[in-house]
Amino acid sequence: QVQLVESGGGLVQPGGSLRLSCVASGFTVSTYGMSWYRQAPEKERELVASVNIGGRANYVDFVKGRFTISRDNAKNTVYLQMNNLKPEDMAVYYCNKDPSSRYLEPWGQGTLVTVSS
Repeated sequence: QVQLVESGGGLVQPGGSLRLSCVASGFTVSTYGMSWYRQAPEKERELVASVNIGGRANYVDFVKGRFTISRDNAKNTVYLQMNNLKPEDMAVYYCNKDPSSRYLEPWGQGTLVTVSS
């Protein structure tokens, strides 16, 4: 059974940092491009960052230079290091396969990131 379990969210002040983790089960992350997405209240879920099978990362403009996506294939885990967080980064963060994949897996519960002073 496929499962994605995100963790690492929390409350942080503007300018702070968090590291999110996503543990996958039921499939092997090393054989897929993987991505982080986020959904803010009353907004559509949006792509944040992707890492391909070879480890090459891509970011949307609003997180470039602040977020870093990585993967640990041995742990079947994908990470998102988030630095210099801004209030507009507040959202529930999810991981899943890359949007170019044939299909996405069922979404996990996500992890809530709150940026506030």
